Amino acid sequence: MYIVLLGAPGAGKGTQAAIISQKTGLTHIASGDLFRQAVQKGTELGKLVKSYMDKGMLAPDEVTIKVIMERLAEPDCVKGCIFDGFPRTLDQAKALDKTLKEQKKGIDKAVFIDVPDEELVKRLGGRWTCKNCQAVYHEVASPPKVAGKCDKCGGELYQRPDDNEVTIRERLKVYFTQTTPVLDYYKKEGKLIAVDGKLSIDEVADKVVRILEV
Repeated sequence: MYIVLLGAPGAGKGTQAAIISQKTGLTHIASGDLFRQAVQKGTELGKLVKSYMDKGMLAPDEVTIKVIMERLAEPDCVKGCIFDGFPRTLDQAKALDKTLKEQKKGIDKAVFIDVPDEELVKRLGGRWTCKNCQAVYHEVASPPKVAGKCDKCGGELYQRPDDNEVTIRERLKVYFTQTTPVLDYYKKEGKLIAVDGKLSIDEVADKVVRILEV
């Protein structure tokens, strides 16, 4: 089973993908993690990814697709996976379909975690990230056990400079401009299912798992 998990920044895609991966046994493929790993390895592809990250830019489609396709070719993805943060654009969605089709596979469902803009702004405004492992916390919804310290690795938590209201709203605008065609694409294929992202983390995860079992 191949699942696409869609949602704006702050919708909780990463958290949900990790929980659903545990519950279903499907491999979790997070595009952000893959980019960081590629950079750490220092491969040619990693250096290319870093050149965009250093400028605060998103990697272009062809680079993103290459990183994802390399990961998709690994043995643990043979029986399926959950894509988190990919595809972000229509071209990426079509490239993913093309690759899976060549393997006589395809996307089974695209799950959209639907959260209103005002809620997203509130969530992102209170977000803190670990400098070491990139784990994400929220000062209200999921605070760390010790203020300013990561529960997982003890690293220092920081607030991203772009986590202010004006920048957040711009990021959301960019996201939906890019991703609305992706939602439409999966909707036309009868694969898109929306889940209320205002529910609790466990409630959202339970709903998604039930959807996948149908």
